[in-house]
Amino acid sequence: MLEIRALARRLGPNFSLGPMDLSIAPREIVCLVGHSGCGKSTLLRLIAGIDRPNSGTLRLDGRVLAGPGVFVEPEQRNIGFVFQDYALFPHLTIEQNVMFGLRRWPRAKAKERTEMLLSLTALSAMADRYPHMLSGGEQQRAALARALAPEPAVLLMDEPFSNLDRDLRERVRSDTLALLRRTNTTAVIVTHDPEEALSTGDRLVLMKGGRIVQIGTGRELYHRPSDPYSAEFFSTFTRVPGVYREGSVQTVLGAFPCSLDVPDGTRAVAYIRPQAVYPSPVGTAMTGRVRSRSFRGEIEQLELDVEGLGTPLIMRTTQHVDVVEGKLRFRIEEEAVFTFAMPGPGDQ
Repeated sequence: MLEIRALARRLGPNFSLGPMDLSIAPREIVCLVGHSGCGKSTLLRLIAGIDRPNSGTLRLDGRVLAGPGVFVEPEQRNIGFVFQDYALFPHLTIEQNVMFGLRRWPRAKAKERTEMLLSLTALSAMADRYPHMLSGGEQQRAALARALAPEPAVLLMDEPFSNLDRDLRERVRSDTLALLRRTNTTAVIVTHDPEEALSTGDRLVLMKGGRIVQIGTGRELYHRPSDPYSAEFFSTFTRVPGVYREGSVQTVLGAFPCSLDVPDGTRAVAYIRPQAVYPSPVGTAMTGRVRSRSFRGEIEQLELDVEGLGTPLIMRTTQHVDVVEGKLRFRIEEEAVFTFAMPGPGDQ
C-alpha cells in the first residue's frame, strides 16, 4: 500500500532523515517508535505531504506521490491524519467535524457515513456537542472518526494517545485498534512509548537519529534486538562485561551460552534483564548484598551489589520476597541468593 525508497530530508546542518526504505502492506498497522527528535514525526509529515523530501520516492498503492519532478499536494493524496492535539474545529459540532471532509459527497451518503462512524466510535449521543464539551478520550475518538470519514488509503496518527492519562490511554488505544481492524484501515502510528509500541503495531519501525535501526514484530524486537540501542529501548538491563570464549560470554556472574562470530578472547557484554534474575533457595552459588528495594505492586525490584561487578544487578520478581518461606526476606544490606533464567530458543 505504501512504499518508500531512498527517501531523505535534510533539516539543517545537524540533522537529516534517511535515506530510508520502508514498505507497508494493506491493512497493516505500523508503529514508528523512538526517542524524541529521532525523525518519526518528520517521516509522517513527508508521507502526508506537509513536507517535501530532498530525494527518494514515495508511492501509495503504486501511485507516485513524491519523487523526481513529482509532488502531490496533501489534499490530493487520500491520506488521513490525526494530530497529537486532535485539531478539531471548535466552532463545529462533532457531527459537523466528521462531515467536514465529505463536502464533495452527496449529502445523503455523507450523512450515512457520518452516522456509521459516530456509532462505531460511540459518539452518536454526542453528535450535537462541541469539542470543548467532550473529554480527552471522546475528542480523540471524534478526531479518529473525522480522519476515517473520507475512506483514506492510509491513516497517519501522531502520538494520538499521549494526552490521555494512563488508564484512559489503554482503553482508547484498544478501542482505536479495534476500529482500525474493523474498517480494514492501513495505519502508521507514531509513539515514543516502548510499551505502547509493543502492544499496538503489527510491525515496529525503530528509529534513531533519522535512520531506521530495526524493523519487525514487537516480539522480534524485544527478544532479538539487532544492537544495544534496540535492546535498551524496550527493556532495562544490567550490562555485565565479559570475554567470549568457547561458545559463551564468561563474566563474574558465570558463563552465558551464546553463538558469536568472533574469535575466542574477544571482549563482550552480557545484557541481563531484571526479570531473568530470580530469588533462589540457599545453596545456589550466586549471592549479592541488597542495596535497595522498591515495591511496585505486582512486582518488586531489588538492586544487588555483587562482588566483582561494578554496577548493581537489578532483579524484578513477582514473588513477594518478605513472605516466601522466611528464607528470602531480602532487607537492605542483607545477603540475597539468586539465579538466572536463560533465554529460550531464538531469544537473545
